[in-house]
Amino acid sequence: MLFAFICKDKPDHLQLRLDVRPDHLAFLAALNAEGKLKFAGPFLDDEGKSCGTLMMVEAADRAAAEAIAASDPYAKAGLFASVEITAWNWVINNPAST
Repeated sequence: MLFAFICKDKPDHLQLRLDVRPDHLAFLAALNAEGKLKFAGPFLDDEGKSCGTLMMVEAADRAAAEAIAASDPYAKAGLFASVEITAWNWVINNPAST
């Protein structure tokens, strides 16, 4: 099952994001190697600066998705003001369905 992680950064935490980014990218690379990461990228504010994260992961169930989200170095560092985890059905332009 696919889950969208919609994560919003705490205000004025861009430097923390930049500091933790290498660990976050390594985390994403590991998820990708396991076949769990479908796509990911930052949300941008009006100035083009990162202010959150959108990740789509495959997990067995909500508990597994929550465990993945909690393992993100950004989450561990306290970057996020909020994290929403929502099950998602990839209908249009899903490369797995072609």
